[in-house]
Amino acid sequence: MSDLPRKAVTRTAKLAALPLGFAGRATWGLGKRIVGESAELVGQQLQQRTAEQLFKVLGELKGGAMKFGQALSVFESALPEEVAGPYRAALTRLQEAAPPMPTRTVHAVLAERLGEDWQDLFLEFEDKPSAAASIGQVHRGVWHDGREVAVKVQYPGAGEALVSDLNQLSRFARLLGPLVPGLDIKPLITELKDRVSEELDYGLEAQAQRAHAEEFAGDPDVVVPDVVHQCEQVLVTEWIDGVPLSEIIADGTREQRDRAGQLLARFLFSGPARTGLLHADPHPGNFRLLPGGPEGEADWRLGVLDFGTVDRLPGGLPTPIGRSLRMTLDGEAETVYALLCEEGFVKESIDLDPDAVLDYLLPIIEPARVDAFTFTRGWMRGQAARIADPRSPAYQLGKQLNLPPAYLLIHRVTLSTIGVLCQLGATVRLRQELQEWLPGFVGDEEEPEESVAQA
Repeated sequence: MSDLPRKAVTRTAKLAALPLGFAGRATWGLGKRIVGESAELVGQQLQQRTAEQLFKVLGELKGGAMKFGQALSVFESALPEEVAGPYRAALTRLQEAAPPMPTRTVHAVLAERLGEDWQDLFLEFEDKPSAAASIGQVHRGVWHDGREVAVKVQYPGAGEALVSDLNQLSRFARLLGPLVPGLDIKPLITELKDRVSEELDYGLEAQAQRAHAEEFAGDPDVVVPDVVHQCEQVLVTEWIDGVPLSEIIADGTREQRDRAGQLLARFLFSGPARTGLLHADPHPGNFRLLPGGPEGEADWRLGVLDFGTVDRLPGGLPTPIGRSLRMTLDGEAETVYALLCEEGFVKESIDLDPDAVLDYLLPIIEPARVDAFTFTRGWMRGQAARIADPRSPAYQLGKQLNLPPAYLLIHRVTLSTIGVLCQLGATVRLRQELQEWLPGFVGDEEEPEESVAQA
């Protein structure tokens, strides 16, 4: 039997059973209420069972199913607390681990890609994986020159599984929608599908990681392990220790949470400015907190892993993002609206009230209005509820806005990063990072007034 369920009929059956399972548990819940159990208790049990089945299936299938689960997991902060509790543990498990493929399969892939004498390349190689993700798993080893390394081995059939899973998930995206209020599931799945071929190409990943490793070499805040060796289905990089961000979320100190949040925000905005690349998979499993920060700061640095998905932004983040954000903070409703129309966020056939658009945007950008902002699950839930409630003016206006394709991945990465900051409960000086790294955010002293008006 294959180590990664590859037959479309097998995978489709597993995924297709999910909505049936949801319906079955709803019927079970109704029966429990009929016999007199409290609605609150039954609801909690229902959520727990749903979470267990959903993430058990996603984790077992790896491939696109787990990739979707990881993308979904960073939005956990948007769930109402009575729903989030049962989901949280299952989501966190998904971020750091998945059932591994057998040792014989790992050895077979390494022999095929590195040669039959592949073991001569290593002084040590641990057969037990240290991490397992959506399309591959990581083994710890020691390279022949003595460097500790992480050996990423792609699952056989990963590409086929990714496409099959995401196609199937898109068919019942409507049923998955209620998991995260305010998040449109179908475009998320479509965007993940668009990135499949890129993520499977370890050559592209190696290029992106080398670019980051070179730029951040010696950086006091961010550590990116360099690439040691790369070939089809195998990527060998330097090993870095550290505390996974998921553990900081669960048990970290206030100092660790704030430091991790600050560095995560710094990396999000500085990466495109420094490398022309945006790390586009910001779930907690891809970050580590390492000791050894600069003097005068909390003694931690941020380790960044997995560059399989990046957005290529040669000029850094688009300047209109910074300009529109600054002008929104300044209350320039008409100018903001004109810029949104120009960039395609408002289609030509749509006519909106600029003041209403400003009112829609201001709560979302609240973290940029103050010197330091504490991200919380409560704040995230409030934003999600405001945008997702059909009775809300924000919901009606949001439905009329458009997300241009060029901004789709940037939007998802930003939302995902905010979701992680809320899970951390971090206090972050976000405005400081925007001023330093976001093109267009700094005021008119650096650009003539007419350029803003023209924008």
